[in-house]
Amino acid sequence: MKNYILSLDQGTSISKAIIFNKNGEIVSLVQKEYEQYYPKLGWIEQDAEEIWYSQASVAEEVLAKVGLSGNDIAGIGITNQRETTIIWDRETGIPIYNAIVWQDKRTSHICDQLKQDGYASIIRDKTGLILDAFFSATKIKWLLDNVKGAREKAEQGKLAFGTVDSWLIWKLTKGEKHVTDVSNASRTMLYNIHELKWDKEILELLQIPESILPKVCSSSEVYGMTRKSLFGVEIPISGICGDQQAALFGQSCLDKGMVNNTYNTGCFILMNTGDQPVKSKNDLITTIAWSIGEKITYALEGSVFIGGAAVQWLRDSLNLIHSIEEIEELALTEKDNGGIYIVPSFTGLGAPYWDQYARGTFWGLNMSTTAGHIARASLESIAHRSSDVLDAMEADSGLKIKQLRVGGIMANNTLLQYQADILGIPVVRPKIKEITALGAAYLAGLAVGFWSDVDEIRNQWKITKEFNVKMEKNLILHDKKYWKKALSRSLNWLDAND
Repeated sequence: MKNYILSLDQGTSISKAIIFNKNGEIVSLVQKEYEQYYPKLGWIEQDAEEIWYSQASVAEEVLAKVGLSGNDIAGIGITNQRETTIIWDRETGIPIYNAIVWQDKRTSHICDQLKQDGYASIIRDKTGLILDAFFSATKIKWLLDNVKGAREKAEQGKLAFGTVDSWLIWKLTKGEKHVTDVSNASRTMLYNIHELKWDKEILELLQIPESILPKVCSSSEVYGMTRKSLFGVEIPISGICGDQQAALFGQSCLDKGMVNNTYNTGCFILMNTGDQPVKSKNDLITTIAWSIGEKITYALEGSVFIGGAAVQWLRDSLNLIHSIEEIEELALTEKDNGGIYIVPSFTGLGAPYWDQYARGTFWGLNMSTTAGHIARASLESIAHRSSDVLDAMEADSGLKIKQLRVGGIMANNTLLQYQADILGIPVVRPKIKEITALGAAYLAGLAVGFWSDVDEIRNQWKITKEFNVKMEKNLILHDKKYWKKALSRSLNWLDAND
């Protein structure tokens, strides 16, 4: 009996493999961190082969850990860091350059030129996205323009582009399948989310040959089979979904108006808007959440580039902590932030500001500032940035958010209590922490009949803890005032020429 679904969760800094049972419970989990590279200011890269090896190794280990084999797996779901851009040679399977990570800002000047030339509204109308270096399109253009021989090979049909899901499936199927799903395609800034196809006008504008692009599929179907050498048997790959959309699905935010925030490297807040795209007036993103069969579900999204990455910075650069988990313990050494406000715009500000030239700032430092104050202010900055997005989301949708569902590595009690305080609504954490991987597992399982329908999935969602407002109103208003003050001073820090 094939009693399990294997979910591959390829994140910005960690590759995970998780096995789920029929009840949506975790049976086994293995994860592995991998290297990030920073060759220049604002440049962030990864080794695509290392991404693959880390993901393949945890997939093997997660089965061995509980004595399972490929014969026990009904299907594989893949969820991935979105927008990260990989181009490889179709004949050799070797990447032509490192993966350019979604946070990378090297193409800001390309975006600036496109804006000056009047293309921002055209691109937004077609793709639902803000014209920004965040997305894949200008990364692809940079690779074709700057890697020797790349453009010639692309025009000859010898190269393949993919977000990380496409790269993993190419490797899992030994080059037989070059596919993606609508959720990932909608993050490239090349996909028309209304006509549901690659947009020829944008491709021509950026001089990107359509031949390098993957086939776009639904989020829940059998795309192909893994090669037998990997798991001893062929296993259907049956679910693909970008990580934040997968988290929305894993949280059972299946109805219009439901909202999830995932606190990982970045924070990404998504609202299910049903079968119609909502055009934002407050600089949020309109995106495809997922598709099952012929039904497309759309979402509004606010992207906060730096969430848990700010805590990683405290660990790796300032050595204030030794692990991500220690941040809460350090924050609790102080009763408040000591007047410290941190704006974590290390790679610019995302929604609703979209300032590529903002940079991280500390405000209110004084002689009594402690490591505990900095730790608490770092957590609070994540909550403030999320609150900025949720305010814009309510304005765009015309819907009052009644509850925020949350997950991710940074979803600790201190952060979530503060989030509930400044939002003024309940914040709820589910029983299953790995909601992104669970969403991909659900989509994979639906495609192979492991779960019968979305109602079966909906009934599996359970709350483990609810956070309600505790903070006094005058303190909330004080913190919001100084947050806005601090944020305004971090905007437009860099000059465009620097």
